[in-house]
Amino acid sequence: MDFYSLMREFADSWALLALFLVFVAVVLWAFRPGSRRVHEDISNIPFRHEDRPAPAEEA
Repeated sequence: MDFYSLMREFADSWALLALFLVFVAVVLWAFRPGSRRVHEDISNIPFRHEDRPAPAEEA
């Protein structure tokens, strides 16, 4: 078996499985319980100082 065929077989089986498991882990980590507050805080960053500029110590 040549090197290309060996690597192709590996990519079609174990590497695909490993990448799928990494994808599932990232999705589960992003939607874990208790992360809603963090995501809401991050999503409101552009609107934090909507009424007036940020104070000098925050900038």
